[in-house]
Amino acid sequence: MRIADLAGRRVAVWGFGREGKAAIAAIRARLPQLALTLFCSAAEVADAGAFDAALDVRGEEPDAAALSAFEVVVKSPGISAYKPALLAAREAGLRITSGTALWFAENPQAQVVAITGTKGKSTTTALLAHLARSLGVRTALAGNIGMPLLELLGQEAPLWAIELSSFQTGEAGALELGVITSLYEEHLDWHGSRERYIADKLKLADVSRRLLVNALQSSLLERTARHPQRLLFGRPEGWHARGKVIHRGEHAVFDAALLRAPGDHNALNACAALAALEAMGFDATKAAASLADFRPLPHRLQPLGKQGGLYWINDSISTTPQATLAALGSLQGQAVTVIVGGHDRGLDWSDFVQAMRGHEPHLIVAQGANGARIAKALREAGIDHLREAANLDAAVAVARELTPSGGTVLLSPGAPSFDQFHDYAERGRHFAELAGFDSHAIVGIEGLGIA
Repeated sequence: MRIADLAGRRVAVWGFGREGKAAIAAIRARLPQLALTLFCSAAEVADAGAFDAALDVRGEEPDAAALSAFEVVVKSPGISAYKPALLAAREAGLRITSGTALWFAENPQAQVVAITGTKGKSTTTALLAHLARSLGVRTALAGNIGMPLLELLGQEAPLWAIELSSFQTGEAGALELGVITSLYEEHLDWHGSRERYIADKLKLADVSRRLLVNALQSSLLERTARHPQRLLFGRPEGWHARGKVIHRGEHAVFDAALLRAPGDHNALNACAALAALEAMGFDATKAAASLADFRPLPHRLQPLGKQGGLYWINDSISTTPQATLAALGSLQGQAVTVIVGGHDRGLDWSDFVQAMRGHEPHLIVAQGANGARIAKALREAGIDHLREAANLDAAVAVARELTPSGGTVLLSPGAPSFDQFHDYAERGRHFAELAGFDSHAIVGIEGLGIA
């Protein structure tokens, strides 16, 4: 469905975040006379009216009856496609689309690399754009990484580096190359089950002419084995990291120690980006030197600096236990206090607990809504370098008191932020403030848009 197909229809937009605003603006630009209804929270009604005075603004979550008054709903990504009201309305004939789906319909010829994965997708997407631009290729960087695709409607680029969340993979149109960086359980509250989350992630494979996947994940290899044009990164024959060096086959290309984004997982993200660049016909070996210039994304193993004799690292984007393990793996040999916990989505922490039995950090501080559950599992496993705290403020106070001078305090929660904060970015900024840093210095992701 293209935007022009909305003409003459009863259309509602659901969600007034950045994606919702982008959808309203794009529809207004193409169909200025179309009547639009917006469903948003009661707290957003005034802002929505100021944003577009012609909107029929309803500060409520629609039920099936409210949705049935429309022919098309343009849904924001954060609204689960499995809400009962949406499912019932769809059965009754409602057409559900999104900003992502509308953009793909408007740009069928765009050369798109769409990147998803439980972890690594944002960094890999930004790395791809950075590498391509180092070769002089005009590249778009957009999607879930921080710029809705519809904000770039009408603009062209030879290469599109697009991040897609699991909420968006089923909304993409046909594209040249799909990339899956990793696959663990996450967002169970949106998808409803682990199986549905994985199935939704893998919808990217269905629309990708070629598919690039992480060769180090056996389950991902098994689930994508039937793709007719599957490519791999992370194996010795292609782009892989070995002995702290990034290789193309047997050829050593780049010293991973020069990466400003630390950890083996970021070296693997670099391999994914290089493999994607190569798959799109560009000289990845030539571009590899520019990896040294890539600035780590905010809230992703972001070194804040030293305060009070301690080093502070903001990894607030960590929303799975596996991400926390990767963060700890990048700090081996250091005295680390790690702060874990947050919104409880019911994720399985057993792998984290097992890993801690052999490689405990100096201290684990469990906080937030699932902190007690994490702490209980750790204690039952005999792990005693542990404290509990009610919230992030209290956790930072504990970490400051008990971390030895010269040690590191790592915020890598392994859980979403919604028990205490609006999103992971707000959590990361608050952590920086608690540590004594200027949170305003944590800027957004650089390079969004077309350059």
